[in-house]
Amino acid sequence: MDPADADEARARKKRAFFRVRVSILLVVLLGVVFYAVRDLRSRMARNDWDRTVDVALVLVTVRGTPPVDDDAIAALRARVPALEARLEAEMRRHAPERAIRPFTLRVFGPVEAPTAAPTPQGDGPPDLAKQALDLARWLHELDPRAGVEPKHHDTRIYLTLTRPASTERMSIEGLSEEGGRIGLVDVELDATMVDLALFVVTHELMHTLGATDKYDAKGLARVPDGLAEPDRAPLYPQRFAEIMTRSRPLSPTEGVAPASLDELAVGARTAREIGWTAGR
Repeated sequence: MDPADADEARARKKRAFFRVRVSILLVVLLGVVFYAVRDLRSRMARNDWDRTVDVALVLVTVRGTPPVDDDAIAALRARVPALEARLEAEMRRHAPERAIRPFTLRVFGPVEAPTAAPTPQGDGPPDLAKQALDLARWLHELDPRAGVEPKHHDTRIYLTLTRPASTERMSIEGLSEEGGRIGLVDVELDATMVDLALFVVTHELMHTLGATDKYDAKGLARVPDGLAEPDRAPLYPQRFAEIMTRSRPLSPTEGVAPASLDELAVGARTAREIGWTAGR
């Protein structure tokens, strides 16, 4: 074969290989875009409230930690219907025309995880990307053993239970992505912490539906959005704890953790953010 013809043949092969590679990459990209658009539409549809939002509440224990008291876990399960009823009452207060129950919470577990859920080690994009990848792996291993099928639930909240380290001070921490599908809560659980644990679960659930925090850098409720009753006279003490705050305000500079689910309230701003009422 003439050297020029051989060079042309090699060039044609390279061009053909390039076109095949580009075609494959385009198909993959289109698949990713299609999935992302479909997932975004699905997440946004939760806020239409034309059906009940299905929430998986997955109870998690961590291998090697002291076992949580069975009575405390049973008490938490028993209070879930009260939480559903409380949230339904709050929807009715803001949107009496809506005929559905806003949430169904299905409890799974407890299921043991080899490690606690991964959390970001910093605020930078690499830290968040690594945490997202680590979390996806953690969930991929955990969900089948918990009996959770992600596509069957609009939102999943993972509640990691540990035995209280002290009877004098117990903690609850939460983390979730605003507008996402996953929420994480860690709680030192005993019978006295059940309602507060479910309050924090609901706080993270509301984040996944687009609600924003309504407390300041000191952890105090912002006025007026962080007050369940901003028109109350006198303004303090408030009777309820707005779900996107950390406490029930007693004064402009003091708050107390909600004592029961009866104190849980969804404020007007939060109701707008999650789509119960019009506007943002």
